[in-house]
Amino acid sequence: MCILFFAINQHPQYPVIICANRDEFHQRPTQMMHWWPNHGKQSPILAGKDLQAGGTWLGLNQHKRFSALTNYRQPQLFDKQKRSRGDLVLQALAQNDNKITTLLNKTADHYNGFNLVFGQLNNLICFDSVTKKQQPLTTGFHSLCNGALDDIWPKMAQGQSQLAHAIGAAEDHPLNIDKLFALMQNSQQAAIQNLPNTGVPLDWEQLLSSIFIVSSQYGTRTTNIIVQDIKGNISIFDRSYNDQGLCIAQQQFSI
Repeated sequence: MCILFFAINQHPQYPVIICANRDEFHQRPTQMMHWWPNHGKQSPILAGKDLQAGGTWLGLNQHKRFSALTNYRQPQLFDKQKRSRGDLVLQALAQNDNKITTLLNKTADHYNGFNLVFGQLNNLICFDSVTKKQQPLTTGFHSLCNGALDDIWPKMAQGQSQLAHAIGAAEDHPLNIDKLFALMQNSQQAAIQNLPNTGVPLDWEQLLSSIFIVSSQYGTRTTNIIVQDIKGNISIFDRSYNDQGLCIAQQQFSI
């Protein structure tokens, strides 16, 4: 993933709301979200699949365990010999919190920089491989992109504000999933003077400054909206886009 927004205990009917975009090169082969076959004793998982490296960027299992990953943008430190970070999501879905925390502390340096969110939807934790620290996603709004949790990059602040507005407007009405998709399709770029300095060229910094990225080479490939209601039921909404930013497929799942 490249940006996620979380609303924890902010809506009376939906204590967990997650909005997530995956940005990737369009040439990288991908399989849409689907239930993966059961492997051994592991619970089946619902996730998209990176057909190049075999991992994923976001997923859930049948026990309502969640995990998602963002790359930490450190181009000067990137090492192509390191392991694919997409495997970390699979590990987090297969392990309990204590085991995955121990594993991350031991093996984080085997991967390029990352953030990994994991846990039951009502008890999520974010691990930062750069600081080797983890923190719970407490009650409130959170955003996660290609730096630290709750950094205030323009698109993170903008999306968090829009999510708060969308949820506030829904308190006395059914949650409008289309409005959540709309905020995740916001392609407004930040002003040059407000761009973060993450080590990429200025034209790329500008391109990457919007919540929804559109270009022929690299852009937003997938949006996921995940909501858990007060009874514990989970609904997952999935949309895929082409290199022009047009929705080419959509589907819905329940757990």
